[in-house]
Amino acid sequence: MANEEKSFQKGSINWYPGHMAKARREMKEKLELIDVVIEVIDARMPASSRVYDLDELIGKKPKIMILTKYDLCDQKITNQFIDKYKSEGNIVIPVTLLQNFNRSKIMDAINQLFAPENERRKQKGLKPRVARVLVLGVPNAGKSTLINQLVGKKVVQTGNRPGVTQSNNWIRISKDVELMDTPGILWPKLADQHQARILASLSSIKEEILDKEELACFILKEMSKLYPESLEKRYGIREYDESSLDEILTTIAKKKGALLKMGVPDYEKVYNIIINDLKTGALGCVTLDRLEG
Repeated sequence: MANEEKSFQKGSINWYPGHMAKARREMKEKLELIDVVIEVIDARMPASSRVYDLDELIGKKPKIMILTKYDLCDQKITNQFIDKYKSEGNIVIPVTLLQNFNRSKIMDAINQLFAPENERRKQKGLKPRVARVLVLGVPNAGKSTLINQLVGKKVVQTGNRPGVTQSNNWIRISKDVELMDTPGILWPKLADQHQARILASLSSIKEEILDKEELACFILKEMSKLYPESLEKRYGIREYDESSLDEILTTIAKKKGALLKMGVPDYEKVYNIIINDLKTGALGCVTLDRLEG
């Protein structure tokens, strides 16, 4: 296919499934019941995967920021965001969801934030009550896996696709704490298209609504800029040049066994390889966001 047919055309990404709109409305109604909010953030995109109107949504509710998939991120870069969020007065806890999960640190943070409420109840002669915690984040940030780890067994459906959890559920994780799991929230209009593509690259937007060629090219372009050594190690290329896109895709196809007859690349297969390699960590530990300045 000619290079001009493969040029990276920037379309507009806007995705907001109906069940998210419903969950957001229900969440506003239930916030009166909530004592502590856990914001779940993907450590590989510590800015893009935040819900930027969260503070407006939750008001003055105390908040814990949990950065999931910490083992898959570029920790040097992500730690810059962690330091920034802590400097703004947030409790920030990075976690690996599948190994060496630090449950006690999260439970300690919940108890710390809720202690003043039970102390007020005690002064009024009331018995302590269970802390009610709201868990939220963009799709596929790791909310359901986080909850399953906190509970100690699988109680919420998980999957490496956005929109898996589709209703609000109360889940008791200890005698003192219960969680309300919610579908991931994504703002209705993704005004920052660069961040929208980062979200799409790491499965926070359904692939079906995106052009795979565009997404794969975006990944190559970002990896060339941020982690060129990883591209060279995985695919034998170091730079992304749109004018040489056909040559680049052919090189990847040869290296990954994605050639059709006559040596023509199976472009669809190549796109899927690039997208899946980023998601699974085959391209190395990456963080796609950068602090401004």
